[in-house]
Amino acid sequence: MIFRAYYQPLCRYAFSFLNDKEEAEEVVQTAFISVWEKRSSIQIETSLKAYLYRMVRNSCLNVIKHEKVKQQHAAHEMYVGEVAAEAVMHKVQAAELEIKITEAMKTLPEQCRLVFQLSRFEELKYQEIADQLQISVKT
Repeated sequence: MIFRAYYQPLCRYAFSFLNDKEEAEEVVQTAFISVWEKRSSIQIETSLKAYLYRMVRNSCLNVIKHEKVKQQHAAHEMYVGEVAAEAVMHKVQAAELEIKITEAMKTLPEQCRLVFQLSRFEELKYQEIADQLQISVKT
């Protein structure tokens, strides 16, 4: 009798929070189950109607909170995935660039290739390269 009297109004109330009929029905059904399971120990200080509405309201707010957490987690996972994809792409691009540089260096005369290697990869200054190769800095 109580179920029949309050089920539909509580479903409409829950729907006003959740905008999802199935979710609203689930919240209301869970509320009734909870009241039934705790019927021997439950102490309702107001009316049963007010108690049920408060219970459904709190359950709806919990559902909304958990949904927000899920969405934030999903957004974070997507962000982490994008960052990882960018890191992989950066590594691929760096590897491709290294291959192109190596290929281009093969076309240089030996002395130019050596100067380029010392300058770019060993990060020597022009004067240090000139001293090491015993050539002029202007060369």
